[in-house]
Amino acid sequence: MIILSLPSPAKFIPPPKSKNLKSRRIRNPDFEALKDTLIRQANVGNLKQAISTLDHISQRGFTPDLTSYTVLLKSCIRTRNFQIGQLLHSKLNDSPLEPDTILLNSLISLYSKMGNWETAEKIFESMGEKRDLVSWSAMISCYAHCGMELESVFTFFDMVEFGEYPNQFCFSAVIQACCSAELGWVGLAIFGFVIKTGYFESDICVGCALIDLFAKGFSDLRSAKKVFDRMPERNLVTWTLMITRFSQLGASRDAVRLFLEMVSVGFVPDRFTFSGVLSACAEPGLSLLGRQVHGWLIKSRLSSDVCVGCSLVDMYAKSTMDGSMDDSRKVFDRMADHNVMSWTSIIRGYVQSGHYDMEAIKLYCRMIDSPVKPNHFTFSSLLKACGNLSNPAIGEQIYNHAVKLGLASVNCVANSLISMYAKYGRMEEAQKAFELLFEKNLVSYNIIADGYSKSLDSAEAFELFSHIDSEVGVDAFTFASLLSGAASVGAVGKGEQIHSRVLKAGIQSNQSVCNALISMYSRCGNIEAAFQVFEGMEDRNVISWTSIITGFAKHGFAHRAVELFNQMLEDDIKPNEVTYIAVLSACSHVGLVDEGWKYFDSMSKNHGITPRMEHYACMVDLLGRSGSLEKAVEFIKSLPLNVDALVWRTLLGACQVHGNLQLGKYASEMILEQEPNDPAAHVLLSNLYASRGQWEEVAKIRKDMKEKRLVKEAGCSWIEAENSVHKFYVGDTKHPKAKEIYEKLGKVALKIKEIGYVPNTDLVLHEVEDEQKGQYLFQHSEKIALAFGLISTSKQKPIRIFKNLRVCGDCHNAMKFISVAEGREIIIRDSNRFHHIKDGLCSCNDYW
Repeated sequence: MIILSLPSPAKFIPPPKSKNLKSRRIRNPDFEALKDTLIRQANVGNLKQAISTLDHISQRGFTPDLTSYTVLLKSCIRTRNFQIGQLLHSKLNDSPLEPDTILLNSLISLYSKMGNWETAEKIFESMGEKRDLVSWSAMISCYAHCGMELESVFTFFDMVEFGEYPNQFCFSAVIQACCSAELGWVGLAIFGFVIKTGYFESDICVGCALIDLFAKGFSDLRSAKKVFDRMPERNLVTWTLMITRFSQLGASRDAVRLFLEMVSVGFVPDRFTFSGVLSACAEPGLSLLGRQVHGWLIKSRLSSDVCVGCSLVDMYAKSTMDGSMDDSRKVFDRMADHNVMSWTSIIRGYVQSGHYDMEAIKLYCRMIDSPVKPNHFTFSSLLKACGNLSNPAIGEQIYNHAVKLGLASVNCVANSLISMYAKYGRMEEAQKAFELLFEKNLVSYNIIADGYSKSLDSAEAFELFSHIDSEVGVDAFTFASLLSGAASVGAVGKGEQIHSRVLKAGIQSNQSVCNALISMYSRCGNIEAAFQVFEGMEDRNVISWTSIITGFAKHGFAHRAVELFNQMLEDDIKPNEVTYIAVLSACSHVGLVDEGWKYFDSMSKNHGITPRMEHYACMVDLLGRSGSLEKAVEFIKSLPLNVDALVWRTLLGACQVHGNLQLGKYASEMILEQEPNDPAAHVLLSNLYASRGQWEEVAKIRKDMKEKRLVKEAGCSWIEAENSVHKFYVGDTKHPKAKEIYEKLGKVALKIKEIGYVPNTDLVLHEVEDEQKGQYLFQHSEKIALAFGLISTSKQKPIRIFKNLRVCGDCHNAMKFISVAEGREIIIRDSNRFHHIKDGLCSCNDYW
């Protein structure tokens, strides 16, 4: 515990009057006139003229006095003209004057504002006995503003030990230095000191610092509000601070309430207040208020302010229900002046919307042609856009620009580069970028570990996990990231290991970790374990509910998914867009057409959620799977907007399942009109022709794909065994156990043919003999993975197989026979859903 021993304030003793009147400086009228001119020029900010007057004083044979230098320095600090401030310091060093305490304090403030703590510290150290309370306060503030919080705290305690009694400025500066999770406890000790001195309820600056201590140091808005309520005097800065902190910590509605209360007591908001409340209005459900605030801004003639404009761009981008950036773009285009914040806001908005990454790149090209240079936040957003576009060439060009501007080593830029490469699966480049990062933080480690875990290299991810634990310490995000990686490759064994680490770390009640566990177990095929985690949660949010509903939907347990959705509504948890995608998918997987329509209609009626393309695609899937292809087309044509390729691709997939060539061609044309180089559309249409035996059309499509250099995504399946993930492609013979695998496959083929299995050669989309088609069917990746599972896993455990594409119809049928012949439970996850196969039956009931 820190015990502070404070001296009583010293009595002020006036200096003795000098008896030697001759020692006093005789005033020269010419000098005084020039000095008065210099002071007037400095006070109105005409620093260049003031410097010229200073030089003129020297040219006239006079020595400028300390007052002249002090006034000039304070003007430089006030106008942030640091270059002239440094010039003055240089002139002062060349003059015969001995700087006094006031002037040295001004120099400390100058270098503090510049971020040059080294020079400020040298001046402070050189002062010796000249230091006063202002000197200490300036140095404490300097360290705090330069990110040297610990030095600021130590300097405060040195000051107390030196015998100085802290004032409100010292307290404000040192409390600001403690506004972090690491030093918050020190801030609380100083808070006790503040209460004893009486500054808590008498000074606004101290009150604001304490609000920040609780908000930023502890995320404790309740205590911050108590400080605010006890303040006897509040100004606009205090109200704005509270609104901003509540908004930043997710208490958007409380921030809005504070804003309305502030206005009701007579305060007029400024641009900073408006920026804070606009950030709060970015939350879904508050967009109408945001538009009203925008109207107020237009009346107040503040809408043209760059700071306010950035907040409006951000508010419209985040609050849109359909991902549209139209309103944000209108605000941006109407801004008279743009700075790096406005450019970055609009670029980040396009990236975060999830649909307009290329537009973000185009805006960047416009930005670099303007006088404004990108900053590290701009580059971070742009690299994320390139990761979403799967375009490493553009990403590398943008990164090279960051290198030229000296921003490549900034953590957020380097982390975005690592993330970009990881998304491409180019882990060697990601690892190089990670190794070149000078100061690696926990985010850096989490990104690279997440990349490895999702690229099937879980061993490398777990090795990194141990390294993170020893170097920087793991957090909830690290666990959530690794669990997500295990889920993406279906490595349930790795997921279970992480779960045990979670229990050991004592964070099993952490909401984000629990949500990640639900997703991991669900995506790895163990929906029962996912539900156990969900049931054990004390605090569930919309993500928790959505994760478990999605899990049951993907596993084909639609009725359970719908039951949970209704329970969620009873518990007053408002569903979001993703929740409705899960519910509609559940209805689609089992053909609950009427229920699907009911939930689709309730989105906007009951919860004010505007359907997005994903919801329209779910409805097309629901109608398409049930065979109502004509109704699906009618639904698409009835929509109030032009649908994108996702919806048409869903219809094309349904046309292939039901063999509707005419509608399939129409859907394919609509896809290629929007995305001419979409390989999936070419492949689906080719398969549709092949199923009809129209080999000439198939040849045309394949030739077209070759000319366009379009590559079909290779089908692959993988399975976890012996704590490793084993991946297989069609006809794969590279596995070390290839001989045993094919021997087992041959034996299994004979067994299942004996009990009634007949190969469905219609599903072989190649113009070859039937016998060869039968051989092709047994070279499919999911059958190879299954054979490996039969020879490598315990008979008591289910065989879990994962495939990147839709499972082959013949493989699905064969697995039902194999489950009987081998007495094994088989769980297969394809690109659409799970199939639980046991005793010859599948959970999908052949409706897939």
